[in-house]
Amino acid sequence: MGETPRTTTGGATAAVPDAGLPPARLRQVILVLAIGCGVTVANLYYAQPLLAAIGSAFGVGQGSAELVVTLTQLGYAIGMVVVLPLGDLLENRALASRTLLVTAVALFAAGLAPGYGLFLAMSVLVGATSVVAQVLVPLAAHLAPEKDRGRYVGTVMTGLLLGILLARTVSSLVAAAWGWRTIYFASGVLMLLLAVLLVRALPTRHPTHTAGYRELMLSIGRLARAEPALRRRAACQAMMFGAFSCFWTSVAFELIGRHHLGQVGIALFALVGAAGAAIAPVAGRIGDLGHGRLGSGIALALAAVSMVLADVWAGNLVLLGLAGVLLDIAVQGHQVFSQREIYGLRAEARARINTVFMGSVFLGGAVATGVAGVVHDSYGWTGVTLLGAALPLFGLVLWTVSTVGQRRAERAAAADTFPAAGAGAREPVRDESSR
Repeated sequence: MGETPRTTTGGATAAVPDAGLPPARLRQVILVLAIGCGVTVANLYYAQPLLAAIGSAFGVGQGSAELVVTLTQLGYAIGMVVVLPLGDLLENRALASRTLLVTAVALFAAGLAPGYGLFLAMSVLVGATSVVAQVLVPLAAHLAPEKDRGRYVGTVMTGLLLGILLARTVSSLVAAAWGWRTIYFASGVLMLLLAVLLVRALPTRHPTHTAGYRELMLSIGRLARAEPALRRRAACQAMMFGAFSCFWTSVAFELIGRHHLGQVGIALFALVGAAGAAIAPVAGRIGDLGHGRLGSGIALALAAVSMVLADVWAGNLVLLGLAGVLLDIAVQGHQVFSQREIYGLRAEARARINTVFMGSVFLGGAVATGVAGVVHDSYGWTGVTLLGAALPLFGLVLWTVSTVGQRRAERAAAADTFPAAGAGAREPVRDESSR
């Protein structure tokens, strides 16, 4: 493990670094975590390109078929609130592996469902238990040494983003070859294999929080109020994921209407976004070097520019794909910078910190998706891209205000400590990792 408990006040213990895992073993564990995040989070997106086939199979219209996506995402939101905080209370390896068994059962039941009601109920359960992906990300932060935390978290986030981006392509191709139910059976088998892999590959981690579940849940709000950096990072990443959702939700209409692509063509276009996943380890290293704040500002600006370019380049399929890659690089980079900072706030509360952070991000994406649909109906692709550009620009305003405020505070602190330093006192050392 990367940390051992240290007793504190208030019914909890904090975690402090220990010798950690050997480097080769740590790299193996991080790879397992990245794979686990990718194949688990993919469960949320398999159904999106299959709605027409699902609706036809159950005899429901397009509006009713879209409930599959809505309820799966709702289940994920429930899981983030109810299941994810347990990462600060229960042994992490057991929590993840046992939850995956429930995911597998839900996937098999969805694949076999004779009626639409049961299928929808299982979709909610699949979403709620797929939150295992968010249990694994803070675990990477616990296991990694402080100096390399950003790099290792970035590697795990690469797996998660690849799962998001490739899920639609995989499900489209599988459905075209063997029918839409096959992806549910295949994913169920993957969940069982992953549960076994986690038990065999991961070290145990016993959280140091000693209070019960009720106190754990009540502490989430107190944690958000006490950590302004968490609130700022959550708000900015919510704006970024909102832009990401605007693009990838609406671009299919452009690909069909303007470029006349079919289902497989749309699925293959989604592959270009996978290129953005390569930025995660790079962003992690930049954060480890102490440049996370500057990198965050650049990422916010790049996201806004990417959305504008998506409108300007809409008529060229290759350039439109390039705009998507730039957007994915910006969103992924900013998320890694953010997680590197927030996971350094309170080691004993990383699961709850992730609940606040990812809950905000998910809410931003959900709201942006709904608004983008209305905007697209009224103003077309240009309206969607302007909305997508405005969101990270608002985040850039928050970043600018925060950066200016921090620099003023640093100058004031330096002025206060200068006379003391001249008298022989030491100036305080600041940790600027990703701040």
